[in-house]
Amino acid sequence: MNAIATPSTASSSGQAPVPHRVSQPHMVSQFLIFSLAQELFAVATLRVREIIEYGNITSVPMMPAYIRGVINLRGAVVPVIDLNARFGRDRTDISRRTCVVILEVQAHEDTHVLGIVVDAVSAVRQIDSTDVEPAPSFGTHIRADFIEGIAKVKGQFVILLDLGKVLSVDEIALLGEVDTRPVPTES
Repeated sequence: MNAIATPSTASSSGQAPVPHRVSQPHMVSQFLIFSLAQELFAVATLRVREIIEYGNITSVPMMPAYIRGVINLRGAVVPVIDLNARFGRDRTDISRRTCVVILEVQAHEDTHVLGIVVDAVSAVRQIDSTDVEPAPSFGTHIRADFIEGIAKVKGQFVILLDLGKVLSVDEIALLGEVDTRPVPTES
């Protein structure tokens, strides 16, 4: 953020002047809004690659309950995460509207492709940054660090997710290092 010192912000005590912060103009961003367990959530559309029908997920043994499995997306193996289970709830019930949102998630210098299972995709909406409130420290059914903010869209509250924390690529990478060698048998 740019800061400029003005004569009115300079200290007469000889200390460095206190910078006057230049306010940032409001920003409007697009978000994909989806439902999950009768709540509305959103992720920035810049992170969304595509939305596909739920199906053909191959389960992977010895993975946590929130990892549904993997899919073959045009030759690439993509892990699929059940957000309900990731939030500490029951696994998502599959219906005809259930779909997988394919996302790009940044971790360090790398971009990872992951899928999330959602009950249904609702809409793409523009949300003004002035309409976003900080994450509450209480009252939500998910960890506060998973929430980037809460916005009111068409009279309903929408939880904006912090994908870096929710999908935690580092955590998932550690899970991929599970020892898959056969267990030696006693002779």
